[in-house]
Amino acid sequence: MSTKYAALLRGINVGGHRKVPMPELRTLIEGLGHEDVATHLQSGNAVFRSGLDDEEALRTGLERAVEAHFGFRADIIVRPGRYFAAIVDACPFPAGRLQGRQLHVTFFDAPPGADRFASVDRSAHLPEEFGLGDRALYLYAPDGLGRSKLADVLGRPALNRGLVATSRNWNTVVKLVEMTDD
Repeated sequence: MSTKYAALLRGINVGGHRKVPMPELRTLIEGLGHEDVATHLQSGNAVFRSGLDDEEALRTGLERAVEAHFGFRADIIVRPGRYFAAIVDACPFPAGRLQGRQLHVTFFDAPPGADRFASVDRSAHLPEEFGLGDRALYLYAPDGLGRSKLADVLGRPALNRGLVATSRNWNTVVKLVEMTDD
């Protein structure tokens, strides 16, 4: 039995640095023995089918392959399709009534723990809000991520120390659900 997974590469193809062409990434993933490989956008979203049922082993294999092929290390988060469907289902905000640019999800490699964000003064950033989920943080930013003061606070290194984190807008999260749907 095989499972569809999504791999989220962190910090690639940003500002012309750490370039990872998507056709090369697809070929690389296929070369690792995975099937039905597809990518979405240029920001490091890859979907594939694998018989291996171990997120950590898949992550490690992909990170090593990317480093060997492209010459730099990229942090990667790998999750099965059912995880992304659960993230959509658990969204604490009315996603159906929002524009995709207003809602973002930051995915973590491990549970961040609510105490990590206890120092954030939520009322100081209204109407922006955030909520925690399964190894994820949901951010509602009505004016978009680029204007979000709360995103700046939540992205501070002190709050994310020891975690790998990568964010996607809601449109991309929904697309990953579609692409990983069995």
